[in-house]
Amino acid sequence: MASRPLHEIRRGLIVVRVWRKRTKGHFNYSVTIVRLFRNGEQWKESTRFGRNDIPVMRLALDKAHTWLLQNICRTMKP
Repeated sequence: MASRPLHEIRRGLIVVRVWRKRTKGHFNYSVTIVRLFRNGEQWKESTRFGRNDIPVMRLALDKAHTWLLQNICRTMKP
C-alpha cells in the first residue's frame, strides 16, 4: 500500500504535498509539488512548470512552510 501525504495544499492546478518519513527514531519531512493537467478525460500530474505557474507555486509553498511551522515545529521539543 502506498503511503499518503501528511498534508496537501492546492492552489488552482498546483498541488503541494507534505510527506513524513520515519528514520532512526525521528521523523523527516519533505514536500513535493506537481501541476495537474488533463489528457483527454484523465487528470494527470507533471513536474514541469510554466512561467505563469511560478507565482502560484510560491504561494502554495509558502502555505506549506507555514503549515509545517504551525503543526510540526511547535510540537518538537528544544
